[in-house]
Amino acid sequence: MSQSVTPLLQQTADLRLSIRQGEHRGPTSGLATGAMQGNVVILPADYANEFLLYCQSNPVSCPLIGVSEMGNYALPSLGADIDMRFDLPEYYIYRDGEKVESRESIEDLWQDNFIVFVLGCSFSFEHALTQAGLTPRNIEQGVNVSMYETSIPTVPAGRFFGNTVVTMRPYVPKDAIRAIQITTRFPKAHGAPLHFGDPTLIGINNLAAPDFGNPVAIREGETPVFWACGVTPQLAIRNAKPPLCITHAPGKMLVTDVLDTDLAVF
Repeated sequence: MSQSVTPLLQQTADLRLSIRQGEHRGPTSGLATGAMQGNVVILPADYANEFLLYCQSNPVSCPLIGVSEMGNYALPSLGADIDMRFDLPEYYIYRDGEKVESRESIEDLWQDNFIVFVLGCSFSFEHALTQAGLTPRNIEQGVNVSMYETSIPTVPAGRFFGNTVVTMRPYVPKDAIRAIQITTRFPKAHGAPLHFGDPTLIGINNLAAPDFGNPVAIREGETPVFWACGVTPQLAIRNAKPPLCITHAPGKMLVTDVLDTDLAVF
């Protein structure tokens, strides 16, 4: 392990410990920069094969970076000390497709037939954008990223189907072009944008009212740029209606020990 990596791994371990102890409950954007963050879906085994196919059929919205063994809440490929019962700032609990509550841990809900899916997150390319002088507006303002349901359908798989969710970051046109070039290198973090410009063309009517997260300022001369988002499966879960499903709260991700550059394409 190189000396340059060691401090980052200490940051990720410290952040997960802070989350586990209830000290950090907010969004994880801008934290432990350089580490891959992940969207989380936890499902009973009898829904897992269909969800796996859903991810494989929609690799831009649902780029898989980790899958657990059945009943195992550890994910050693993503972090030696990860415990999926405690390591998200906030969990959403779905029953029969409806969100019924949020929790700070799921220890008492854990089942031996659970399988954990971790999907890449656009927070992972925000570090590269920031290094290029293109700090995302949500980081500048210290808020959760803006997320919107679009009219773009995903490819159905079994009981899972629904529209694509996107994140939005505004840039002036020349910076938008550079942001596209940078994020294209991160296919496991949703890669290049799906759309930029007129939001109504993808079914978004009001940028000031995101479906998830917080609105951000769009300044004169800027255009909205939209990337696929790992909240997309939460819409599919509503349609599939599993008896019990657990996800991350939007913007409150699993912080892994995988470097974002490890999954980049240069």
